[in-house]
Parts: sequence; C-alpha cells; structure tokens
Amino acid sequence: MPDNEPMDHVRRNRTIWDAWAPDWLERGEHAWAKTEPCWGIHQIPESEVGLLEKYSQGKVIELGCGTGYVSAWLSRLGGHPIGVDNSLAQLSNAHQLQDRFDLSFPLVHADAECLPFVDESFDFAISEYGAAIWCDPYRWIPEAARVLRSGGRLVFLGNSTQVMLSVPDDDGPATTLLQRPQFGMYKMEWDDDPGVEFHLSHGDRIRLLRQSGFEVEELIELYPSSDSSESPYTYVTLDWARKWPAEEAWIVRKT
Repeated sequence: MPDNEPMDHVRRNRTIWDAWAPDWLERGEHAWAKTEPCWGIHQIPESEVGLLEKYSQGKVIELGCGTGYVSAWLSRLGGHPIGVDNSLAQLSNAHQLQDRFDLSFPLVHADAECLPFVDESFDFAISEYGAAIWCDPYRWIPEAARVLRSGGRLVFLGNSTQVMLSVPDDDGPATTLLQRPQFGMYKMEWDDDPGVEFHLSHGDRIRLLRQSGFEVEELIELYPSSDSSESPYTYVTLDWARKWPAEEAWIVRKT
C-alpha cells in the first residue's frame, strides 16, 4: 500500500481542482438530472456503450467522484456508493447536489492512490476521468485492486492513447499527425495547465492490470453518437472523434 505522504502531483491536482470547482457545479447538476447515464465528452448513452452491463449493485467506490453524478446514477440503480475525491471544493459541490436532488451517500476526502478503507471492502469500483487520468496508475490501480473483493470489477474511462499522442502541446485540437512518441508515455504536463495527468500505452496498462490481479474483460473505444454535437472540450473536434477514438473505457475483473 502506498505511504500516506501526498506526492507532488497529488497536491498540485488538488489545488487546481479546488480552483476549478465553481465552474463544475452547473455541469454536475446537469449530469445528476439525467435519467440514463451518459459517458464521456460526447455524452454517449449507457445503452450504446454498456459500461454497466455487468454492474450488480453492492458496495461501490467512485475514484475521483467530482460532483458525484456517477455515484448518484449507481445509487439509483440499487448500489451503495461511496464517492472519494482529492478536492474538498468538488466534494462541497457534491454535497450541494445531494441536497438539491434529495439523494445521499457518503463522500470522503481522500486520494485514490492511498484509500482509507480496509482490504476487500467493495464489490465494484468506477472512475470516469477522475483517478483514471489524474492519479498515478502505478499507485491507484493496485489500490483499487486492494479494496475490491475477489470477482469485483473496476470500470474506468479516460482519454484514449490515440488522442494523447495526437494533441499538440498548445491549446489546439488533436491533429492527424502524431505529436509525441508512444514509447515511455506516462506522466504528462502542459504549458497552459498546472495539473499533472497520467496516460499509459495499451501494452503498459495491460501489464499493470495483470500485475495488480486484474483480468481485462473489455476495452471499449468510444465514438460519438450519430446525433452528437461538438463537445465543449476543445482538444478534439467531432470530425476527428468520428474517425478515431478520443476516449476509451476499460472493464476489468479482480481474479
């Protein structure tokens, strides 16, 4: 288990998300109000993606819950979620939305790389972005394995390897040319963003998942629906995302 001393990227990401939190309350409210889960930057319906096809309720942990909308969806589906986030300001947003929608579940201020739960506490773990890109995979994935019971599933969604190799260093959208090598991809920082992201190649991620005691059940590449509009996120255009996957989701099971 990782030690309890926050890493530099943990402190940096906490600072930026505390600062960004006011801009996410309205987006969180919109997501809480959805009657069907919708995933990613193009809001693809669960019925088209199937991330929760093997979800069987039970005790759930959301790793990097932000405003808590994924936990809200899973609660309405009969689960018992706990939302964990590195940002107190984002958890304050989640508390406000719990009151607004009259739906309560525990919210815990903690880093997904060092979870305050005993081994085998949960049946299901999930991260839409959150820990999936803002935490060190060599720390958070073993932690997710530790707190999951045998047979429990981890579902996580984030940027695809393809898009991370194609976005330029400035604020422009993904291009049709590779902008950086895949070899050694891991920790990423940007000139216009004080945060720290983590992205692995498929081979490195599969190796890490297997070493952590997971078997890969599915790797789902997400494409916008036929009626999708441009995303508010400027790092990828709708035309690009219809040709190459801008996002990918992993479904893995603890053996």
